[in-house]
Amino acid sequence: MGADMLLVLCLALAAAAAAAGQRPSAVSVGALFTYESTIGRAAQLAIELAVDDVNADATVLAGTNLNLITQDTNCSGFLGTIEALELMEKNVVAVIGPQSSGIGHVISHVVNELHVPLLSFAATDPTLSASEYPYFLRSTISDYFQMHAVASIIDYYQWKEVTAIFVDDDYGRGGVSVLGDALAAKRARISYKAAIPPNSNTDVVSDVLFRANMMESRVFVVHVNPDTGMELFSTANKLRMMASGYVWIVTDWLAAVLDSSRSSDRNAMNYIQGIIVLRQHTPDSVARSKFISKWNNMARNRSIDSALNSYGFYAYDSVWTVARAIDRFLDSGQQINFSADPMLHDSNGSTLRLSTLKIFDGGEQLLQQLLLTNITGLTGQVRFDSDRNLVQPAYDILNVGGSGSRLIGYWSNYSGLSVASPEILYQKPPNRSTSAQRLYSVIWPGDTTTKPRGWVFPNNGKPLRVGVPNKPSFKELVSGGKGPDNASGYSIDIFNAAIKLLPYPVPCQFIAIGDGINNPNYDDIINRISTNSLDAAVGDFAIVRNRTKIAEFTQPYIEAGLVIVAPARRANSSAWAFLKPFTVEMWCVTGALFIFVGVVVWILEHRTNEEFRGSPRQQVLTIFWFSFSTMFFAHRQNTVSALGRFVLIIWLFVVLIINSSYTASLTSILTVQQLATGITGLDNLVASALPIGYQAGKFVRNYLIDELNIPESRLVPLSTVQEYADALNRGPKNGGVAAIVDEMPCVEIFLSSHCKFRIVGQEFTKEGWGLRDLSMLILSSCALQAFQRDSPLAADLSTAILQLSESGQLQRIHDEWFTDPSCGSEDSGLGAVQLSLGSFWGLFLVCALICTLALMVFFARVCWQYSRYSNSKADGEPSDAAAAAVATAIVAEMQPSKPRPTRLGSFKELMQFVDTKEEEIKKVMKRKTSEKDNGAGGSSHGRSVSSA
Repeated sequence: MGADMLLVLCLALAAAAAAAGQRPSAVSVGALFTYESTIGRAAQLAIELAVDDVNADATVLAGTNLNLITQDTNCSGFLGTIEALELMEKNVVAVIGPQSSGIGHVISHVVNELHVPLLSFAATDPTLSASEYPYFLRSTISDYFQMHAVASIIDYYQWKEVTAIFVDDDYGRGGVSVLGDALAAKRARISYKAAIPPNSNTDVVSDVLFRANMMESRVFVVHVNPDTGMELFSTANKLRMMASGYVWIVTDWLAAVLDSSRSSDRNAMNYIQGIIVLRQHTPDSVARSKFISKWNNMARNRSIDSALNSYGFYAYDSVWTVARAIDRFLDSGQQINFSADPMLHDSNGSTLRLSTLKIFDGGEQLLQQLLLTNITGLTGQVRFDSDRNLVQPAYDILNVGGSGSRLIGYWSNYSGLSVASPEILYQKPPNRSTSAQRLYSVIWPGDTTTKPRGWVFPNNGKPLRVGVPNKPSFKELVSGGKGPDNASGYSIDIFNAAIKLLPYPVPCQFIAIGDGINNPNYDDIINRISTNSLDAAVGDFAIVRNRTKIAEFTQPYIEAGLVIVAPARRANSSAWAFLKPFTVEMWCVTGALFIFVGVVVWILEHRTNEEFRGSPRQQVLTIFWFSFSTMFFAHRQNTVSALGRFVLIIWLFVVLIINSSYTASLTSILTVQQLATGITGLDNLVASALPIGYQAGKFVRNYLIDELNIPESRLVPLSTVQEYADALNRGPKNGGVAAIVDEMPCVEIFLSSHCKFRIVGQEFTKEGWGLRDLSMLILSSCALQAFQRDSPLAADLSTAILQLSESGQLQRIHDEWFTDPSCGSEDSGLGAVQLSLGSFWGLFLVCALICTLALMVFFARVCWQYSRYSNSKADGEPSDAAAAAVATAIVAEMQPSKPRPTRLGSFKELMQFVDTKEEEIKKVMKRKTSEKDNGAGGSSHGRSVSSA
């Protein structure tokens, strides 16, 4: 009995093992899409062809048939959900689809519960994330990458604002949300969002487009559904929004529509001329060409009018991805089993049959096999990254024209925009630099190749609100009064001239800011622009760091650095004014150098020049007379030696420099004005404790406190030109100021009528003036206009200002408002200073070195002459007696001769030699040489007699 039971148990285990290792005869896979849709028609045939190819391939699912179950979602979120639940009842191990992103959000919750992987070939909504829906896989390119491609195109053409037109559902909202982030990274933005409710009629679409057309942006990004999107362009054409000046960038839905149309509708194509379209990039291959041929044959056999689009390729690859994942799943020994979900049960009287929905027990393992996919399909490499997106996303960029479209470039997440295909770029290092981004030329709407500006002034009937500072002084720069047009000044004239150069009308309304008694705060005016209380500001606005964070500035039209103004007075003359050009040190060194050069020249000339000889008293006088007479080039003595002439030439050049500098400095001291307060520049102004004036309301106060660390207690606000003059006249001891810090244009206006004051030091900031608008700009230093951040009007006005400068009109406006100063030019100098040794030490050093070098050469030559003179004198002593010469010769023959050492003599003899005229020395040496020659002849005669 026990043996029988053991046999039965073994047989049962063997049967179970055999069942575990046996593949099922069929595996069911579901597909969800809308049959009668642009994407669905292409996907349906592609999925069927893929299933046939899988079942015909013996290397995939060997012995197991792939069974396809399709459900029609009917372009309805509700019906699509019902169809998806019905599909789950049929125990499918995976679902290909859905086509709609909205249905994808709902079904993803179902598959999460039932552990059935969902592989969508058309749901591109980037909010369908793996973190929220772990069983959702996207086998097509996410709109995250498509919107970054759109942002790259917008940045390539340097547009800063766009209008987004989108269908108001999960698909549209998700894409536009990513577009906003992508544009922000490019320093651009969506200025207006035009949402179209799903299934809207023509009237609703027309109303949405009309409101979008009222905005200033003329760059439209369209992200809608392919089945209703063409109606949008028909309506836009009626509203004349497809004309020149408009830009239309359309996502891949339009490419799917155009690719699916076998015969182009001439009227429909006329509506979309010049637009830019994106399409998923699928590389050319033999397999792709064969598939297109098979798809077309099947469509022809079934009398299908539509053609294949790129979504068909992704649907085909999705089937193969699922088939290979199931194959690996079964190869690993897994079984396809379903079990009841204890959380799903029918309530009393319910007919929903929820209990029929089963959990796929191997769902987690199959999902992991799907994530490991790495195949080459019709769309290229099919592999998922860590975020479960396809690797190497890329798009074709098309330009619609004529009866079709032409390729103008590519976008890839690898290298951005290019005219080379992504497959070529993948073989090179990634290059996202600006210079590497390139597209071919585009024919824009209106049949023009000129890049549209991308925006116009808003056509809403409201004028541009322009703030103008109303202050009591410096009205030459800007002056605001009562009334919308009561504004004048240099800045206003430039603004009006620039507005006239714009290619579109810009109605303006000037709004005075301030009471005309006290200066308004300029930072408050800029803040009004950022808070939308003003659209622009015109005046002497400085471009400074904190303002550029909240406003845009136009091209600067005037340089306006900060300068210091201080009172000046004419210097009092004195009996000793002639000594002021040089410092004491300079006078001492110059006098010493005069004497030194005189001594050097005397030494060099004494042995050869009669004019430098005589009694000691006469020679001392000669040295001093020669030295100081060179100051006036009146020296009587002539130099005859080469070294003396060389030294004299160098010295006369030095004297020329000294004379010229002395004359110029003395003239300056006797004629120019001196600073009354001793302020000569920024450094000693900051270091002093004297009060400083500034123009109230301007940025100068914050600059002095924050940048130069000057205590606020030292700063005195001033508003009018008269207050400037009074404060400087009183001075720091009488409640005034020691100096005023202000911008150069304002200072020039002040000095044009107040000649007692002068600019001291150099400009210590470089700024400019510009215009400022609600969306625009401010010019540097003294700014003409300011606008809101990223306003396109700023760039256009900057261009207009440059045109004014090039045509000369900017200078003519300047000359009309700013006259020449009334102060004479003779008072232009300030604060002449004494010349110190530091200005001449290089020149003096060169002169001293040359003199020293000349002395060294001279003494070397003297020593050489003295050596020859001493030797010749010693050699001539034996020649006084002939007998001695003969005896010396005989002794020389009998024993070897020994050299006789020479001696230089005493120092006194050397000095006597130096004091002797060189001409006399040469005569003595010549006579000694002759005697030596005569002695040598006598010695020879003696030797001949001895031999005889």
